[in-house]
Amino acid sequence: MAFSPFSQSLSALHITRILAVRHGETPWNKDTRIQGHTDIPLSETGRWQAERLAQALRDEPIAAFYASDLGRAVETAQVSARHHGKPVTSHRGLRERAFGRFEGLTWAEIETHHPQDALAWRKRVPDFAPPGGESLLQLRERVVAAVDEIAARHPGELLMLVAHGGVLDILYRAATRLELQAPRTWDLTNTAVNRLLWSPEGLSLVGWADTGHLQDGALDESST
Repeated sequence: MAFSPFSQSLSALHITRILAVRHGETPWNKDTRIQGHTDIPLSETGRWQAERLAQALRDEPIAAFYASDLGRAVETAQVSARHHGKPVTSHRGLRERAFGRFEGLTWAEIETHHPQDALAWRKRVPDFAPPGGESLLQLRERVVAAVDEIAARHPGELLMLVAHGGVLDILYRAATRLELQAPRTWDLTNTAVNRLLWSPEGLSLVGWADTGHLQDGALDESST
């Protein structure tokens, strides 16, 4: 999937290429429990996904690795960073949306016990925040500011950012100029590779939801 490129007058030296990745699967992902800022580790499946991701990106000229400071994102990033002999820099601005009292609950439990809040959530009301949590407006402000800060440090380079589903959703909307309330029609798969360009003018989308490395046989010797 491709969108309009930046204007031709913009020097390539001012563009930062970004590999934006959601962390590997966790036990709470599998159980459909809301994680938010709760620090849940990767499952065995999540670690397998992180290894497959690292193998798929082993020849990419990644200059720096950044991750949310939550363990599931850091661990996912570290697997790829080790293959490149580089450290991972954690950044709190890449954290998942804070869901307050909803963290640890399943979608079904929220709909049963907090139906009005669940309705606002489903409708993507921009200024709705779960008690103790963040609104979509607050999340967008935080995430876009963090990515602007990080990308501006690396003009002309390729970065890997490992974050969370909510963060990736914001980046997709920012790159395609979609409103917060627009229905989601794109995937947010664990460890899918999503490619973006950043310049001082903003984000642009290059490719989204590449999961080829997670397919059976994708990285077997016979196929490489």
